[in-house]
Amino acid sequence: MQRPPQEDFSLKETKPHLGGGKVTGDKLTSTYDLVEQMQYLYVRVVKAKDLPGKDVTGSLDPYVEVRLGNYRGTTRHFEKKSNPEWNQVFAFSKDRIQASVLEVNVKDKDVIKDDFVGRVMFDLNEIPKRVPPDSPLAPQWYRLEDRNGNKVKGELMLAVWMGTQADEAFPESWHSDAATVSGADALANIRSKVYLSPKLWYLRVNVIEAQDLIPTDRSRFPEVYVKAILGNQALRTRVSMSKTINPMWNEDLMFVAAEPFEEPLILSVEDRVAPNKDEVLGRCAIPLQYIDRRLDHRPINSKWYNLEKHIIVEGEKKKEIKFASRIHMRLYLEGGYHVLDESTHYSSDLRPTAKQLWKSSIGVLELGILNAQGLSPMKTKDGRASTDAYCVAKYGQKWIRTRTIIDSFAPKWNEQYTWEVFDPCTVITIGVFDNCHLHGGGARDSRIGKVRIRLSTLETDRVYTHSYPLLVLHPTGVKKMGEIHLAVRFTCSSLMNMMHMYSQPLLPKMHYIHPLTVTQLDSLRHQATQIVSMRLGRAEPPLRKEVVEYMLDVGSHMWSMRRSKANFFRIMNVFGGLIAIGRWFDQICNWKNPITTVLIHILFLILVLYPELILPTIFLYLFLIGVWYYRWRPRHPPHMDTRLSCADNAHPDELDEEFDTFPTSRPPDIVRMRYDRLRSIAGRIQTVVGDLATQGERLQSLLSWRDPRATALFVIFCLIAAIVLYVTPFQVVALLTGFYVLRHPRFRHKLPSAPLNFFRRLPARTDCML
Repeated sequence: MQRPPQEDFSLKETKPHLGGGKVTGDKLTSTYDLVEQMQYLYVRVVKAKDLPGKDVTGSLDPYVEVRLGNYRGTTRHFEKKSNPEWNQVFAFSKDRIQASVLEVNVKDKDVIKDDFVGRVMFDLNEIPKRVPPDSPLAPQWYRLEDRNGNKVKGELMLAVWMGTQADEAFPESWHSDAATVSGADALANIRSKVYLSPKLWYLRVNVIEAQDLIPTDRSRFPEVYVKAILGNQALRTRVSMSKTINPMWNEDLMFVAAEPFEEPLILSVEDRVAPNKDEVLGRCAIPLQYIDRRLDHRPINSKWYNLEKHIIVEGEKKKEIKFASRIHMRLYLEGGYHVLDESTHYSSDLRPTAKQLWKSSIGVLELGILNAQGLSPMKTKDGRASTDAYCVAKYGQKWIRTRTIIDSFAPKWNEQYTWEVFDPCTVITIGVFDNCHLHGGGARDSRIGKVRIRLSTLETDRVYTHSYPLLVLHPTGVKKMGEIHLAVRFTCSSLMNMMHMYSQPLLPKMHYIHPLTVTQLDSLRHQATQIVSMRLGRAEPPLRKEVVEYMLDVGSHMWSMRRSKANFFRIMNVFGGLIAIGRWFDQICNWKNPITTVLIHILFLILVLYPELILPTIFLYLFLIGVWYYRWRPRHPPHMDTRLSCADNAHPDELDEEFDTFPTSRPPDIVRMRYDRLRSIAGRIQTVVGDLATQGERLQSLLSWRDPRATALFVIFCLIAAIVLYVTPFQVVALLTGFYVLRHPRFRHKLPSAPLNFFRRLPARTDCML
């Protein structure tokens, strides 16, 4: 595959004509000032009265057809009704208007041919303009005319006006752009919507003990454990060490629960009677609505719950009362944690679950989704390439979805959305997708690409208008799927509050007081993403699972040779500065530039003689570096970097491995080759880790008497050093040490120094390794 040149992947600053122009005054009240204004002709068809019947019964099946040039929109029809009410809005894009007259026809639905009842005509030059926040235009009654312009029986209530996408009628209106889409479900799938993630809680189940269990086989010691099920999540405790009818566990199980709580927590106490056979000794179901909520680390009172034993008879559960069997537990919903459903690197929200613990917002994030350019064809429709694109943006609990622009490689959305910001160190994610649910379901919405913007990289009150490349990694390599044009503004309401946030912990306090393990967090994050995708998939129109998982970066933890290389190069880049300082200091010590070395000697002499100047000098130097780099500060938000990601030169086999399913679906010989390659890489990593461990163990062996002669030498050296440093002024020691390190090359030896030789001879625990 021929790759486009690197500059095609760059960010481009643009200068669109935004609707509001220069924003002044209260920015929170300015609407649609981050997008280009789009003009629409709106027609609201409200109702009709006194429509004439077509036969002796005087009844008809009326509907309204709104026609403007080649575009035609129709309302639903009513059966046998002369006073129908539709209350439906039609929107015609001004850019596509190719007529001077708007025609509103009332027709009678018929099996063979629809009959004409009457019409109302409007000259487009006479239609009034409406700009929000003006009140909606009041509809009026219009007398119907026949084809010759003569008045006939019947009236139609209409409102006709010219407006913009800021009109409140815009989201729910029928659009001429989507004239080819038919069916209520398909129309619902193309409209813009706002979604809210369900409120997520961590549910902690502290299983303490059980009493008076009654196993079936009383001749053996029971091996009892507790299994807990919440929806699709199932966890179990270890088998109790006390093998009696009163077992103890004192073990925590953690679940993710979402409001509204629809499913109860089901607990069962089970006895492992055989390796693959478990017997239920008791079960109880606990509705989550009645469970205590904890906001801090203070303990919650424990409770005893009765266990009921169920037996199944002919498919029906019958309750066998076991009044004596009980289980002792501490159940509570954790409100002090933030339930992680995103990758921690791209989190858009870090607040705890309980609203009482939220701090006040620090600002507002406004996003204008303007348009896209050069989108790739995503499917074939009627024998030709096509793309039906829409955008999804996610920040905090609020998800937005723009309307779908039908059959366009350069769609124009011009929709604006707002979010409250509680932490500047958060990320908004914008994804572009192809709608595959307009002509029958079953298909998955294809991903076109996504953009992430970290709020802390934005200057406050500045409007950023950039065209972002939409980059997607395919098995054939990185591919540019088009560009999306965004306008972003981060408005700060309180500079002091925002600056104060930088001193606060990133996560709520409970994450540090009672931290969760890495394994727990991974498992809980997986459960949270499943719950969010399931709940949003039940909305109307649904935000589908593949869209939610792509936005939440599900699967980003899977092994990837490309990503491993990228992370290695990132680490090397971080250490590059330290390596550069080391090389510079080596040049100083070797007198490569004698003038610089002499200056360093003078600076070193001053700092030793006046040690109180050391810290001020360091901080002054850092201040001067920061001021110096201000001239080259980034003027654009960061974007996807193909070179940093090692995506522009990835090997085809590495990409094929990255896109392989889990578990693998490749032939055994390819899997064997990849396994051997992974073993080779892991072997090198293992060697590096072993070397690091060896150096640490040599440090430990200085005083451990593992090598009695080496430890004796070190202890004697420490005693002599203590005496010498006690009687010698510190400044003299520092000067002698510094001048020794900076000595001229003619006084240096090629061989390693004595301390280094001594350290390398120290024993490590490598000898004890198998």
